[in-house]
Formats: sequence, structure tokens, C-alpha cells
Amino acid sequence: MKLKGKLILLTGASGGIGQAIARRLAAQGARLILVGRSTQQLNALARELHVLVNEGFILQADITSRNGRETIRTALLALQEPLDALINCAGVNLFGMLEDNDPDAIEQLIATNVTATILLTQLVLPFLNKNSGRIVNIGSSFGGLGYPGFSAYCASKFALRGFSEALRRELSDSPMQVAYLAPRATNTSLNSDAVYAMNRELGTAMDEPEVVAAQLESMLSAPRMRDRNIGWPERLFVRINSIFPRIIDNALRGQLPVIRRHAQSLPEPAATETQANKVSIRLS
Repeated sequence: MKLKGKLILLTGASGGIGQAIARRLAAQGARLILVGRSTQQLNALARELHVLVNEGFILQADITSRNGRETIRTALLALQEPLDALINCAGVNLFGMLEDNDPDAIEQLIATNVTATILLTQLVLPFLNKNSGRIVNIGSSFGGLGYPGFSAYCASKFALRGFSEALRRELSDSPMQVAYLAPRATNTSLNSDAVYAMNRELGTAMDEPEVVAAQLESMLSAPRMRDRNIGWPERLFVRINSIFPRIIDNALRGQLPVIRRHAQSLPEPAATETQANKVSIRLS
């Protein structure tokens, strides 16, 4: 799909990865509908990218609320033209051992990463171009590999991966396409000191948001979208985990004292509007 002139709705647009995606798509001439919670950040991004000049606009909306989703529906009805793509990038994170997690934070995480994403996709489906519409769900390598300290987050991304797979199969008798993009650890401003310290101690590489944006552009531009896992050896670990999970069990058990120490070092609130604080593993 050529991106020039295409109308694309992007949630989580005011977060680190969301902003990188918006910049990448705008550079290719896409018309953007930027959705997020922060009006100030959305306005700044829209001015930088000349979104209004290029026939796009911003929507300040909380997709976890019915009112927020209705704001998006109203805007799409007013457009009177189909969307070419939906990119579900909004998400929250919770780092910490499950026994220490705030129950309200767990509910917020599931509501945002799973429930709101599914409901928004359901809402947007009728507005997508029936001949070429595309949906990309931004997940995580933790959607295919359970990692200590991120149990609730992993549950949400496993769910998002399953949703993406099932919806792709539901639409397989139509030209519409669905794909799942799984970044590894990503360097955003909402990563906590505890996560950065843990990643340094474990020797975990972190990508810049622009790496995720480049992969997203490549997926949308391809004639046929395919699910992607970003990073090596993360792709290998996800594959091994799907076939021989005990190998990963043993590797992570050796890292557990380090993970537990950093997870318990300070309270960790849910991070909004970005993909979460992710880490990868080594088998050494």
C-alpha cells in the first residue's frame, strides 16, 4: 500500500512510539487522525507535522471510556470517507511482582491494552475501506513470552496477539488485512529508573522508537502484511518458547533474583500512552 494520501487513525499518538510512528507516516504523505489523551502534546505534534494542512486532525479522547470512543465515532461519521488503516498503539504498563501490583492498576492495564483496543477496533471496522483497509496492533515480544515482573502486562499482550490472529482469520475472505507488530525493549521517556537499571544489569538492548516506526511503515507498505517480532535474539526466544518452553523457564529462573530486586526497588505506576517498559532475555 502506498502511504501518500492514505487516511490513517493512530491511537496513543502522544506517546513515544506513537509520535515516532506519526512522524514516519507523515513523512510519507499520509493523512493522520491522531488520537491521545494529552491535548497539549497532540497539538504540538500536529503543528510539527502540519497535520491540519495535510487534511488530518487530532482527537483528544480516552479510548477506555465510552464517551472517548463515541468522540471517535462522531468524527468518523463526519468524514464521509473510509479510513485506509487503523493503528492501535495506545497502551499501559505495570512493572512489579504480581503480589505487589495494585489491583486498580491491573484493571486499568487490561481495560486499556485489551478491552479498549477490541472495542475501538469493533467501532472502526465499518469505517475502514472494504477493499484495502488495514489494522495493525502494536503488541510486544511479551505477547509470545511470559516474563517475571510483567505478568499482567504479558497477559494483556498475549490477549492482543490472540485477538489479532482471530480477527485476521475472520476477515480472511475479504481484502482487509490485520497484523501484529511486537517490539522488544524500547527506549521511551516513560521507562522508569528501575527498568533501565534492570536492563543495564541484564545486558538488555533497547531500541529507539524510530525502529518500531520503521517496521510499522514497512508492514503497511507491503502488498501483504505479516506479523513481525522486532529484534534478535528476541525473535529466537519467542520461537523457542513456543516449542520448548522449559529452556526459557530455566534461563529466566537464573535471572529471577535480579528481576525481583529491581521490581521491588520502588513503586511502579502504570505508564500511559506508550508501549510498555519491556525487557528481553539472554540464555547465558
